[in-house]
Amino acid sequence: MQIQIPEQVLTRDKNSQATYAWVLLRAVQPEPCPTPYTSQTLLMLPAAAAARARAQALLWRTLSSRRPRPAAASQAHTQVDVGGDGTGRTGEGIRVDFEQTREAYKSKDSLEILRSLLVLKMCSYDFLVDKNEEIMDFGKKVLGQKAFDQLMKMTFYGQFVAGEDHKAIKPLIRKNLAFGVGSVLDYSVEEDISQGDAQQTPMHSSASGPQTGGKGNDYSEEFGESHTYFHADESKCDQHMETFIKCIQASGGSSMDGFSAIKMTALGRPQFLLQFSELLVKWRRFFHFLASKQGGDGADVLEQRLDLTQLQDFLNRLGERGDVCNAFAAGRDASGSIDLLDWNSLLDDRANLSEMLLVPNVQLGKLEPLLKDFAAEEEGQMRRILQRMDVLAKHAVENGVRLMVDAEQTYLQPAISRLTLEMQKVYNKDKPVIFNTYQCYLKEAYDNVTLDVELSRREGWHFAAKLVRGAYMHQERKRALELGYEDPINPDYESTNTMYHRCLDYVLDEIALNRNANVMVASHNENTVKHTLMRMNTLALLPSDNKVFFGQLLGMCDQISFPLGQAGFPVYKYVPYGPVSEVMPYLTRRAQENRGFMKGAQKERDLLWKELKRRLACGELLYRPLY
Repeated sequence: MQIQIPEQVLTRDKNSQATYAWVLLRAVQPEPCPTPYTSQTLLMLPAAAAARARAQALLWRTLSSRRPRPAAASQAHTQVDVGGDGTGRTGEGIRVDFEQTREAYKSKDSLEILRSLLVLKMCSYDFLVDKNEEIMDFGKKVLGQKAFDQLMKMTFYGQFVAGEDHKAIKPLIRKNLAFGVGSVLDYSVEEDISQGDAQQTPMHSSASGPQTGGKGNDYSEEFGESHTYFHADESKCDQHMETFIKCIQASGGSSMDGFSAIKMTALGRPQFLLQFSELLVKWRRFFHFLASKQGGDGADVLEQRLDLTQLQDFLNRLGERGDVCNAFAAGRDASGSIDLLDWNSLLDDRANLSEMLLVPNVQLGKLEPLLKDFAAEEEGQMRRILQRMDVLAKHAVENGVRLMVDAEQTYLQPAISRLTLEMQKVYNKDKPVIFNTYQCYLKEAYDNVTLDVELSRREGWHFAAKLVRGAYMHQERKRALELGYEDPINPDYESTNTMYHRCLDYVLDEIALNRNANVMVASHNENTVKHTLMRMNTLALLPSDNKVFFGQLLGMCDQISFPLGQAGFPVYKYVPYGPVSEVMPYLTRRAQENRGFMKGAQKERDLLWKELKRRLACGELLYRPLY
C-alpha cells in the first residue's frame, strides 16, 4: 500500500525531531488511538503476527500519549564534518551525526531501548538518587535477595553493568565491538569505610590543606563518604591485584587493544597514600613559595624558576648549610636556575639527599626534615605498591591491554599520580601502556597536565592521559570548608568546561607536534566531543592514528559512542562488572556523580523515543541486532 503524505505534513518543521517523528507516525497510522486490528482480524492472523500486532497497538497508545515538544525547544540537527577519510586523504571528510537514531541504537533491541528510557528517567529524580540505599534495602526486605537481584538485572544493573564475572561479560563486549565500540573493563566491587572504622583508623595528615592543629589530622568525617579501598593488611591488596589480573586477562581475551581500569587504593594502604600525598604537596608548595620570593609569583608553572645562588643564600639565612648547587648539578641550566621538575627530582634520590629535603614549619618558625615521618615502613609500602603495579603492567603487555589508573580524591591523588608516573617511565617508552587520569574540575588540572607532558618530553616516554571532569566535587568542597583551606574545585561548571578544553587542546597540540602523546576524551558532553573532532580536523589528526580516544560509561550516551565507532574513531565504553549485591555501591556513586547529567539527559531520552517510534512506523519493533 502506498502512503499518501499530505502537503501540510511535508511543510512542517523537520528540524524538530519530535515533530518529525510524530509526522511519520501519523502518516503511517492516521487514527491515534484505536488499533487497526479487530479481534476478528487478530484471529485470522498467524500467532506471531497477532502477537506483533498487539505489541504494536500497546506501544502505539504509549507513544501517542507523548506529544512533540515545540520546535523552539528542539536542538539543531548535528552533523560534524571531521575532515579526512580515515586513510590520510582529505576531501569531503567523515560525517558524524549524533542524531541518527537508527545508527546510534542499532546494537539494541526494543526492550533494551525501553529499559534505557525507564532507567534514565528514574535517575533524573533527586529523591530516588538521594534515597537509593534506603529504597534498595527496603526492596531486599520485601522481595528477598534473589528476587531483588533479578529485578536489578532487569533495570539498573542491566543498564550500567555488563555481568557478574569475566565470562558473563564477553557477549556484551563482543556485541559492542561488532558495532565499533571497545571496552574499558572495570571490576567495580567497592569497599567503603564505616564511621566507626574511620574513627579507629589513624590518618596522619592532609594532602590538600594546611595543618591546623588537631582537627587538621582527623579524617573520620571525610572518609565516611569515601569509596576508596581501605585494608586491614597487605594480603587484601594482593587479593585485589589478583582480581585486576583476571580483569586484564578478560579484556585481552575479549578484544584487541582493550583497556583495564585499576584503582591505586586497591593496591596500597590509603593511610600511606595520604602521608605520601602530603609530603609531595609540601615540597611543591615550598618551591612556589621560594619562586615567589624571587619574583616568579603569578607565572605559569613551567615558567617559574629558582636561581640557585639566591636559593643558597636564602637557605643559609634559615640555618641550612647544605650545598644546593651540587645537589642540582644535573638539572640546572646555563643560567644556574632550576624549575619545578628539577626540584621534584630530588625526591628520586631521597635516600642520599634526605638532609637537603627541608620544608618550613610555620608554627615553629624554622626548617624541618620533609621525611621526618617517612621511615622504612613507608618506603616498604611504596615498594610493595610499585611491585604490584609492575606485575599488572607485565600482564597488560602480555595480553595486549592498556591500564587506566583511575583518579581519586585530591588528598590521595598526588601520591597516585606520582606512582603512576614512575610506572609510565618504565612501560611507556615504546608505546602507551599506562594511562593516568586528570580531573579537570580541579584548579590545578592544567598545571598538572603541562608538567607531566614536559616530563615525558625530557625523559623520552609516551604521555598517556584520560581527561575527566571529576567525580568527588561535593565531598571535596565539604572537606575544604570543614578543614578551612581553599576549595580545590573550579567555582562552576562553565569554568570546569573551560579547564577541560584547555587541557585537551594542550595535549592535542602535543600530539600534532611530537606524535608522542595520547589522550582519552572521557566525556558525555556532546559539545566537548564536537570540539575534539573539530580540533582533530584542524591539526590533521586522523582516527587511524590511534592517538585520540573517546570514552563514555556503559548505558549512557550511546548516541555519541556508536556513531563515533561506526565512523572509524577509537571509542570505548567504561564497562563495569561484578556480583549484583557487591557492585551496587558503584551504581550508587555513579548515580550521585552524574546527577546533573542525568537530570539534563532529556535529549538522550528524546532520541530513544524517536527510535522507538521509527521502529514502530517501519515495522521493526521486534528488531534484533545482528553481529
